[in-house]
Amino acid sequence: MILQSIRMLVVMTVVTGVAYPLIVTGIAQVAFKDKANGSLIVEKDKIVGSRLIGQPFTDPKYFWSRPSATSPQPYNGTSSSGSNQGPTNPALKEAVEGRIKDLGGKTPVPADLVTASGSGLDPHISPSAAEYQIPRIAKSRNISEDKLKALVARHTEGRQLGVLGEPRVNVLELNLALDAAK
Repeated sequence: MILQSIRMLVVMTVVTGVAYPLIVTGIAQVAFKDKANGSLIVEKDKIVGSRLIGQPFTDPKYFWSRPSATSPQPYNGTSSSGSNQGPTNPALKEAVEGRIKDLGGKTPVPADLVTASGSGLDPHISPSAAEYQIPRIAKSRNISEDKLKALVARHTEGRQLGVLGEPRVNVLELNLALDAAK
């Protein structure tokens, strides 16, 4: 009986621990190579980021991402989590007020510019969050607001399958397009 159990353990370890992962990885590499490798964005033969993980932008000439709740640094993919601060938490109120101040104090501010996503890694902002930032970027780059609005519109992704989620803008891709539009 014990020998039979050991054989079954070895067989199942090989099947579920080696064969299955290799097969799934092979299928993913053939059918979804870009996604299986992290949806990386490459500029001039250099990886500049991923379409799936946000990056911090603080320079006034760029669109800013959602705040990140990860630590020890923002957008840390190894510590994906939300802040777990509820709406009655004084720390959340203080953080939101500080972020509004950093944005220039003009209200109302789109919620996604002052609150982190559930994962703390979201690479997207809403179109209204992008449009909110246009005056700052136009002034910083000496670009017309209409040109920036058109750039945001070109980089706005619709709902998935036409019904899932909300329209969104990938901040890294938008900022790369902004740099290219000099």
